[in-house]
Order: sequence, then C-alpha cells, then structure tokens
Amino acid sequence: MRKLDYYILDVFTTQRYTGNQLSVVHTPDALSLDEYHKISREFGYSETSFIHYSETTGALEVRSFTPAGFEVNGAGHNLLGAVILALLKQWDIFKTQTTATWVSINGTPIGVNVTQKDDHLFVTMKQHPAEIIGSVPSAKISAALGLDAEMLGSNGWENKIVKTEVAHLMVPVKDLNVLALAIPNKTRLKAISEEYGFEGFYLFSTAPSAKGYLASARFFNPGIGIDEDPATGTAAGPLTGYLEKLGHIQKQSDHIIFQGEQTGHPSEIHTRVEDDGIVVSGSSVIVMEGSLYL
Repeated sequence: MRKLDYYILDVFTTQRYTGNQLSVVHTPDALSLDEYHKISREFGYSETSFIHYSETTGALEVRSFTPAGFEVNGAGHNLLGAVILALLKQWDIFKTQTTATWVSINGTPIGVNVTQKDDHLFVTMKQHPAEIIGSVPSAKISAALGLDAEMLGSNGWENKIVKTEVAHLMVPVKDLNVLALAIPNKTRLKAISEEYGFEGFYLFSTAPSAKGYLASARFFNPGIGIDEDPATGTAAGPLTGYLEKLGHIQKQSDHIIFQGEQTGHPSEIHTRVEDDGIVVSGSSVIVMEGSLYL
C-alpha cells in the first residue's frame, strides 16, 4: 500500500471557500492512467492535478484529469493551483531554470512568473495568441441554453470559437440578467461542441460592474463532465484575446474577469493581452490537506 499526500485549494481567489476548487496529489513519479482516473473520480472536483518534480526535465510535471477520466491541458486553474501549492510548500521547482521559469503540463512547457501581492502569491501563465477558428449560429446555442436567440450577441458580437491553448466558444449575452438566466442542456451543448470541434461554452457579459470587471462569465463543458466551472483560465485567455481583436480593449492593459457567482464560488481571473500572447494570472489558497492510499 502506498501513501500519497493530497491538498485541496481554492484557485483564482485569495479567500478560502471561494474560487475554483482543485484537488492536487503529490506523487513521487508518474502514476498509471487507471490510478489517475480512480483518484480523480474519488475527489469529484472538476479537475484533479497530479504533480512531481522531474530531475530529468528540471521542471514541475503536472497532469490533470476530470472525474469522467478526461485529461485536461492548457494554462488554467488546474495548473495555477498546482504551481502555487508547490511554491507555498517551498519546493524548489525552478532550481535549474536560469533564463526563464516554466512548468510542464502533460509534456508541454508553460511559461510562468511569480509575484507577491498583499501576502499572497500570484502566478502568471503565458498562453498563445488568441486565434478565431470558427463560429456557431445563435439560434442553435440559445436553444441549448434555455434562452431566446435575441438574448445573445451583445454589441453585435458573434459567437466565435477562440483558441489559445484550448478552443472554447465565446458566447456574448445582452446583460447580466441574461447571464444568470441561462440553463444549460448538457446533451444539446455536448452535441454542438462535437459538431463544431471545440470544448466549452464561455457565456459572458461586458455590462458595467461595480468593481470594474472586463466581463462577467459562466463556463459549461459537459463534453468532459464539467456542468459549470467557477473559474476557467483556458477560457478567460481566449475571451480577453477576442475582445482585443474586436477593439473593445487594448494590448498591455490589465483586466479582471469575474466568474463563479452562480456556483457560489466567486472567482477573479486576471488577464492581459501582450504582443506575443496572453497572460492569465491569479492566486490560490490551501483549504485542507491529508493522505490517500493506493
């Protein structure tokens, strides 16, 4: 019997019991695929990350899975929480990296930077430049969300499939009330994502908010078993890039996307468009820790 340490974090927040919940398991090396699946299913959070430091690559190695057994890549909350955990535990994950700091998600290097603000660590992750790769008619999407077609398309913007690390559909809605009214039909949403070749649906409104958020958003990805996600870095990056392409924001300006209100786990995702890509950043806090057995 093997004993492994695990940690539960709230990600894209500085306050416990908000943000996106993430289970992280510290392993001595890679596990079998069956073990990854069993442990992820046991925790039941939208994603579980497994981490170990590799002397061979000189980097923190991360793999993430949903309870349904799908592997998740890209620079999202699964990676952010894993990196901050390693730093909070004072594991020297950058000890051999001299010119740039990075970690590996399923074998793909992701550049990261670390700063400290008001006693909290913030990690910035670099995503590729946003690429618009398709669109989906509003009538089809609205029917799958329990909305009328005219409730979509704020400012004349279209529903676009946008990719940085992962391709998601950006769905602009008229206002915050419409955002709250959406009731996803998982079967219909899954069929649409499979037909058009993307993963999740990122509903958003740029209606003014008291805290000056760039947008308020909701994320659905039933194709990999996520009914609704409280914070989605792999979608916030594409949204920020999409809004820059529309001329709504400028490069090199800092923004915050608010997500998770409907799940009871409000989250703040910090984003910025740069010349060579998009940065997504945030903080995380440890909520609990313990041991599991294999």
